[in-house]
Amino acid sequence: MGEWKAQISARVPQEVRREMEEFAYQDRRRLWNVAGTLLEWSWEQLKAAGNIETLLKSSIKPRENTNGSAQNQRRREGDARNASEVASARRSGTANLRQPI
Repeated sequence: MGEWKAQISARVPQEVRREMEEFAYQDRRRLWNVAGTLLEWSWEQLKAAGNIETLLKSSIKPRENTNGSAQNQRRREGDARNASEVASARRSGTANLRQPI
């Protein structure tokens, strides 16, 4: 069967909730699933850091926003062009390591 879960309520700014809902929708998840996953992950990070101050000082490189904006679309298209240029520069008979198996 499933694992028993406990309910937790938290107050967040409305903008944060809207962003989380949008992210959940794009990732085909429910808000509660995203929030629960984030809470579990952040708890493990906090335990590893030892305290909140240390956790907040650790730097995590932000990922590219994958919301499909025009700027991100152009960046992905540029990455695809660069990959094809690398593939065309490769000698014939060598494996294309960038292609999925």
